[in-house]
Amino acid sequence: MLVELLRTRRSIRKFEKKPVEKEKVDQIVEAALRSPSSRGFNPWHFVVVADPETLGNLSKAKPHGASFLKDAPLAVVVCADPSVSDVWVEDASIASIIVHLTAADLGLGSCWIQIRKRPHESGTSAGEHIAGLLNLPENLEVESIVAIGYPAEEKKGHPEESLQREKVSFEIYGKTE
Repeated sequence: MLVELLRTRRSIRKFEKKPVEKEKVDQIVEAALRSPSSRGFNPWHFVVVADPETLGNLSKAKPHGASFLKDAPLAVVVCADPSVSDVWVEDASIASIIVHLTAADLGLGSCWIQIRKRPHESGTSAGEHIAGLLNLPENLEVESIVAIGYPAEEKKGHPEESLQREKVSFEIYGKTE
């Protein structure tokens, strides 16, 4: 059940030194390709990376928040072509969360690494750095990387009390019931 998955899911940044089986990778790819897309334009493209050297290079894409990728056995780089859809950011974001939730459903841990609008230490963007590493064509923009693997850390789901129910209105803004 999706709600139960959402209750227990957490971002995982520590992974076992164990590869993700091809069958699970195939399921993640299928789920990504089934992601909803505005008007069915499907502007997204995915690069699945399991090579440790490439993962290490990707982990240096931005100064903060990507270093744990070097220890992940798998990553999905989520890109999109802005010329295909004016809402490519939304479509690529939806695909990213589909990858993230599919990994959790398969018993894997994962963590979204935001790339779009993030700098690289060289003065270029994180996306440009990644484009060079992965030989991406110029028309693609990188939205995110989802690090995936078997969790080497255990985190409890967020408790019910932490839900920000005050941010929910019914019928009109500010009406709580």
